[in-house]
Amino acid sequence: MAVAERLALSMAIIISLHALRQASSRGATRKEIIEVLNSGFPIRAKYGRRGKAKVFSFGRERLGHFYEHRRLEVFYKQEGGDIIVITVYVFYGKWE
Repeated sequence: MAVAERLALSMAIIISLHALRQASSRGATRKEIIEVLNSGFPIRAKYGRRGKAKVFSFGRERLGHFYEHRRLEVFYKQEGGDIIVITVYVFYGKWE
C-alpha cells in the first residue's frame, strides 16, 4: 500500500506505507516529505537513488533533549513519471 501525492511539476509522489511509518516514528509528516521534495536541496545518495534535504525550525524537546532545528533527508527513485520515496531520515540539532 502506498500514498500518492502530486509534486509541483505534476509528478506523482508515491510514499510506501513502510517509509511513511518510519518517517512518522522519526518525527516527520507526509506534508514535510512533500515539502522537502518540492523545495529541498539535493544531497548525495547511493545505489542510483536521489536525495533531498531541508532544515526546519524545531525549537522544542524530543526524547528529553532540546533541539533548535530538525533536518529531513528524503531518499527516492524516479520511475517513469513517478517519484517513489524509499526512506526518510530525521536529524535533530542546530544548522546555520
